[in-house]
Amino acid sequence: MDVEYDFRPAFTLMTANLGPGESLKVEPGAMVAQSRGVDMKTGMSSGGLGGFLKSMAKSAFGGESFFVNTYTAGSAGGWVSMAPAAPGDIMEFDVAPGEELMMQGGSFMACTPNVDTDTKFQGAKALFSREGAFFLRAFCESGPGKVYYTSYGAIKEVEVDQENPIVVDNGHVVAFTGGLNYHLSKVGGLGSALLGGEGAVLEFNGNGKVWIQTRNMQSLAQRLIPFWPQNRSN
Repeated sequence: MDVEYDFRPAFTLMTANLGPGESLKVEPGAMVAQSRGVDMKTGMSSGGLGGFLKSMAKSAFGGESFFVNTYTAGSAGGWVSMAPAAPGDIMEFDVAPGEELMMQGGSFMACTPNVDTDTKFQGAKALFSREGAFFLRAFCESGPGKVYYTSYGAIKEVEVDQENPIVVDNGHVVAFTGGLNYHLSKVGGLGSALLGGEGAVLEFNGNGKVWIQTRNMQSLAQRLIPFWPQNRSN
């Protein structure tokens, strides 16, 4: 599959050029345009009875849709263009059997048909954070696959090893490799959380990569609150 990117990194548009019979699973609402001759079918994001339960969990906890759209090119091939809901970038990750990619809720956009996804609980402390309490986990049980994930703002890749752990605001985490260990905590004490403007953070250690985004949707929402119309009773 040949993939092209335009307008990076602020307003990235991704175009997947599909060969004859080639397919791509896409998050509903992400498609911008497509060529004629590309068939689209909607189904659960995971198949079977177990897939029904996983689809429910991803919809309820992982910030993803219960359904997923599968685009399949006809005998002449075709293309599908897609973009994230928020202004930002798109990255791709090669998933080999035995590997996994962890994504913050809402970051998943598309994947090859052999990639499966489920949810993973961040930990009890995440229930009290401003961000979601579950990660979305992407993995392959047979053959290599690709995952395409999105951000709000630009994406930076950070290497982590045993001597260089990092701390990232939970709202700025986009994705990370499954081999990393992480711990959810707070910056400072209660006063720092209330007055310092910081919420939950993730401490990463081990060996792997973390992808962070330059903008935070929660922070944007908080800045917009003073401008929301107020209900006035007569």
